[in-house]
Amino acid sequence: MDELIKLEYDWEEMEKAMHGSTSLSKQSVRRIADNTNLSSISDILCTEYLCWTRMQVEAGQALETIVGRKEVERQAGNGLFFWGVGNAPSTAINALARLGIAIPLIFSVMKSKPKAMDVAPSRIVAWTAFIDRYGKKRLLPNHAVVTSRGDSPSRVKTHHYALMCHSDQPLRISRGTPFHVDAYRNASASGGKVGASQVTALLKPTGECVGDAGYEINLSASLTDSYWVKLVDPVEVSRSKLTMLDQADGLQPKCWNKLAQEIKAGQPKKTEYGRLEERLLI
Repeated sequence: MDELIKLEYDWEEMEKAMHGSTSLSKQSVRRIADNTNLSSISDILCTEYLCWTRMQVEAGQALETIVGRKEVERQAGNGLFFWGVGNAPSTAINALARLGIAIPLIFSVMKSKPKAMDVAPSRIVAWTAFIDRYGKKRLLPNHAVVTSRGDSPSRVKTHHYALMCHSDQPLRISRGTPFHVDAYRNASASGGKVGASQVTALLKPTGECVGDAGYEINLSASLTDSYWVKLVDPVEVSRSKLTMLDQADGLQPKCWNKLAQEIKAGQPKKTEYGRLEERLLI
């Protein structure tokens, strides 16, 4: 507990230093560096970072369908949307988020075929809360929807992860812009190469581009707020609501917000579902 209190004090001191109201002690710099796998305060403040994630079929939805509803979510959230990912964040993420370090985000289409459990999951859940950069649990914004399969191969899923994204531009899958993943290394103490199993990673550039690009920049945005978060408190989504979610592309923000709230409310009451727009405008 003493170490947690010290670390919280360190962040308060760093934030004051960022605003010029005080100087940061060497002890605070050292403890922050030790707890974030960053070697120094200059490493936090001056180094460029990039978040890269690979995208594919998820929770039974085709990629084009996911991007379409994420565009509706982006419009409803004034640029903010959540993008679900399977792996935990880099240990440096909370530090960077608390300091507001700008991190661009690149999405690339996966080369491999989607797994059968992602194409046709037995159960799908929506996540209703997340743990922010300060360690506090918060409800997802009203307009945000993140779904995933409800079970891993060995157990019921109790958590998932998501990128908090912002874009002023419409989300559309594009082709032809190369992304040289070999020109980056993991933003960790070891600085290792990006592994084949790393679906989402925080990277730092090496300045070297060798060989073929390998991937494309198919979507782009930037990380915002808490950047890369743990999701908790899942609710199961009924088949009828999943059908509505599949048809969400092109919805107006008012209709989308109502659908998002219904999705996160869990299993629906027995009722007749009419046309999607009529249902959501009641």
